[in-house]
Amino acid sequence: MELRQLRYFVRVVELGSISRAALDLDLVQSALSQQITRLEGELSTRLLQRSPQGVTPTEAGVAFFREAQLTLRHAEQAIRAAQQARLSGTVSVGLAPTTAAVLGLPLMQAMRERYPDVRLHMVESLSGHLSAMLNARQLDLAVLFDLPIAGGQSLQAARRWSVLPLIEEDIFLISARSTRAKRFPQSLRMSQLCDEPLILPTGPHGLRSGLNAAFSRAKVDPRVIMEMDSLAMLMDAVSAGLGSTLQPWAAVARMQGATESLCMTRITDDRVKRVNFLCGLSDDELSPAALATRVVMADCVRTLVRSGVWLGASLSVPASHVEVGHPELKF
Repeated sequence: MELRQLRYFVRVVELGSISRAALDLDLVQSALSQQITRLEGELSTRLLQRSPQGVTPTEAGVAFFREAQLTLRHAEQAIRAAQQARLSGTVSVGLAPTTAAVLGLPLMQAMRERYPDVRLHMVESLSGHLSAMLNARQLDLAVLFDLPIAGGQSLQAARRWSVLPLIEEDIFLISARSTRAKRFPQSLRMSQLCDEPLILPTGPHGLRSGLNAAFSRAKVDPRVIMEMDSLAMLMDAVSAGLGSTLQPWAAVARMQGATESLCMTRITDDRVKRVNFLCGLSDDELSPAALATRVVMADCVRTLVRSGVWLGASLSVPASHVEVGHPELKF
């Protein structure tokens, strides 16, 4: 038995006619009759007495009509209660600059639409800094590029986190088009970058730690000419032709005319991917608003990848929580 069947029956009784009720409910009369017949079959009793003048409820129909009205009122009250008890509170979310360039605005828009009473506190910083802030409980949620164990944090601290693998991003060698328009093919391997002047992010966390490991596997001593903690300055230096960088496509997402001014060559080594993890405090420490925000973040990422907006990205393992330290990193 479904609520809609109760609504149909109540309207038929109120109007005294299946045909008039069908018009009122914007249904085909035969479809409405089938629903009433099905309802009577489920109850094993006749609810309506049909005649050329219309329909009238039987004795069982009158009793059922009263209870159906009450049930529908309770359902409406439940809906109003759910709408009035909307989630509220503040949720702190940390995103690296590359992630924020793609995910930041869609996340804010989705949260405004779904949970208008939840106030977002957005923090844009490097993955290593976000990891430290999350561990200090200054953030509820953050998208990170390596697990806490890989970042050197203690196992005790890591176990307080929940982790959801999100996506894997291809890595590209990005240079000013004027400096290497004819120097490289469409794809490269790490072993081919030994002489390339590189401008890379600093620190042992996130992208840089993965690149260091990839260079080590390729037995390459990279020619790093500059290190920068600012994505904006890093990409300015690359655009000016001072060197190349290794970044996912998201690094150029905010740049106007990037396809005209920059050349991007995909790195094809099997394990050179940047893995994005949605990390947060443990479920019992997260507020209902934070738990809801985590779901919205994962939904936004899936939508951006499946729609082709997040270039060079593929969905990671099916969305489910994993224990920190167990999944293998692609880097």
